[in-house]
This record gives sequence, C-alpha cells and structure tokens, in this order.
Amino acid sequence: MSAALTLATVEHVDRLLSLVASFHAEASIAMSDEQRAAGIVPLLEGSPHGVAYLIGPARAPIGYIVMSFGWSIEFGGMDGFVDELYVRPGVRGRGVASEVLLTLPRALADAGLKALHLEVRTDNADARRLYKRAGFALRDGYHLMTRTF
Repeated sequence: MSAALTLATVEHVDRLLSLVASFHAEASIAMSDEQRAAGIVPLLEGSPHGVAYLIGPARAPIGYIVMSFGWSIEFGGMDGFVDELYVRPGVRGRGVASEVLLTLPRALADAGLKALHLEVRTDNADARRLYKRAGFALRDGYHLMTRTF
C-alpha cells in the first residue's frame, strides 16, 4: 500500500477532522470538535508553524501526519515535531506509517529541516518499535517536559 502524501488544505478540513477525531477517541484525548478545529484549521490556511498531510488518496485518506516547526541552535537550524501520526486500524501493519516516517523527513531535509522529534507513550510498544525502525532514538539524559497554559 502506498503512503502517498497530500498537503492538507481547507478543502480537506472535514476529512482531516474526522481522522483526528478517530485518533483522539482511540488515544483517549478529550477535546471538543471546536478545539480540534482550532488546532487544525490554521495549518490548513497556511500557518508557517506547522503542516498537515493526508496519507493515501485525498478523497478517502487512510491517515494523516501533523508536524510543527521550530528552531534549534543545537541542531543547527529548523527542527520539527511530529505532533500526531495516525493510520486507520484496518490498514495498519502494511508499512504505511514506516513509509511516511522515512520519506517525509528526507523531503523536509531538502527544505532545511535538521532534526525531527516526536513523543511516544512508554506503554505503546508497537509505536516505539515503529519509531525505532524509522531511525528515532531516545536521547540520553533528556526527557520531554511540558507546561500548559
């Protein structure tokens, strides 16, 4: 199965929000539809802070990936953070997520991306294996810390 990527635009909002709602239900992320839209729509309107891609055919996507962008002195320039990656349960295990995690960073590196980060639940062994196969590794001595407002 091909992990063809389509840059999501406002034209794709309903399909993308449906996928995001499915992921959030599966991951027990409690958000209203309005909160989800507030997080997604600016990206679809061209915000320079991030990007959303549909995975698979744009008319009937099988998943999505959302990335945000920042700057890192340590990594020497632009870095990215995989905010969410989701593939529908019925098509998991076919290499789609692996293909996305291997090809998209290479394409973004051509645009200046120096490092890509993500977080994974410690109890999600399948995701940890996927990310390790895609070249992600824990950084010795570092933990992601978060402060919300």
